[in-house]
Amino acid sequence: MTDDLGKLVLKVSVGVLILLHGIFKLQNGVDGIAGMLGNHGLPAFLAYGVYIGEVVGPALVILGVFTRIGALLIAGNMLVAFLLAHMQELFSLGKMGGWALELQGMFLLGAIAIALLGAGRFSVGGIAGRYD
Repeated sequence: MTDDLGKLVLKVSVGVLILLHGIFKLQNGVDGIAGMLGNHGLPAFLAYGVYIGEVVGPALVILGVFTRIGALLIAGNMLVAFLLAHMQELFSLGKMGGWALELQGMFLLGAIAIALLGAGRFSVGGIAGRYD
């Protein structure tokens, strides 16, 4: 039971925190991401993929439906964020001594942990393994 509670805490915390970024982009658009893609020679329309990684993926994770897929969508989104916006900080420390990318790293590694663990009992599926 405590394993399932731990999975629930992890799913909801990672899911909600990423979803907030997605809601911001729904309200304000993805022009900044389109610009970064253009700077890398990639088509701007790919910026809309952020909605998959920051809205669809987190919703699946929070609900516990196709949780592993949702978590992989989040992880993929974070890898793209690393590549587009954060490569120059990859080996940097922040002002307080921590890794400059600790938030992004926590999102990436949290999503990978969810993909490995699955939804657990406290999910829409209700039975570990059934929908995760």
